[in-house]
Amino acid sequence: MRIRTTVAAVTGALALTAVVAPVAQADSHADINRPSAADRADKSAFSSSAAAAEAPTVSNVTVNAGKSVAVGTTYAKTFTVSLTASHPTGIYDAYIDLWHGTSAEDDIDGWLPPNEENATCTVVNSTTSNCKLTITAVPGTEGDLYGNFLAGTWNVGVAAWGNDGSEYWNDYYKTHKVQRFSKLTVNASPEPVAKGKTITVTGKLSRANWETAKYAGYSNQSVKLQFRKKGTSTYTTLKTITTNTYGDLKTTVTASTDGYYRYSFAGTTTTPAVSAAGDFVDVQ
Repeated sequence: MRIRTTVAAVTGALALTAVVAPVAQADSHADINRPSAADRADKSAFSSSAAAAEAPTVSNVTVNAGKSVAVGTTYAKTFTVSLTASHPTGIYDAYIDLWHGTSAEDDIDGWLPPNEENATCTVVNSTTSNCKLTITAVPGTEGDLYGNFLAGTWNVGVAAWGNDGSEYWNDYYKTHKVQRFSKLTVNASPEPVAKGKTITVTGKLSRANWETAKYAGYSNQSVKLQFRKKGTSTYTTLKTITTNTYGDLKTTVTASTDGYYRYSFAGTTTTPAVSAAGDFVDVQ
């Protein structure tokens, strides 16, 4: 099996590093010791490891059901990771983690390891298993996501072991987004309003700041003002406006018929898409 004491020791070291690391360290990179493949595999667990020649094959690697991992300011985010692995002798174990940095060998500044000691692997047939684990991301200067610079693209490391001791390992299997959770509000007034009169629509786009544990306005972002006529289910874009320095939104439209107004943000690499709940305006 994998050397769990090594993983546990490194995880503990990571937690300690995160506690003492100031936000300023985000620019110089935290000293994170992600274990190597050799550290995680104990070949003595396999009776025929010396004869192993063919590595397992891996497919269907999925992180958080394919959706970006969006993390707020207060609560930890736990999500599922999974893969399918095959080998002529069957699958012994699997591993998935997320890491941030420019090199898996010597430049990692963020690491999200799995929570479990071993993957839960469900046998499909004699050669193939579907394996899953969970990962928890903790926001804040004392957590995994200790700096806003960590928002964006992360690497997904993947491993699988065959029952004969063969190993597949890829630190760069794919990438996945870990993002700062976003919020969007809207208020259309006056309510009710006479037909042909002006409606003022205000709102605010904000996102989690992992360094302050608060939400802050997202400035200079394009946001769509959309309208859905009463009795219908589809929103139509009326115009696109830009948030100000504080993330605020404000524009006007002419009242024509009863319906719902909302703002909709398409998202960026660091921040997920979000739409406000529609605000109903009664036109008389």
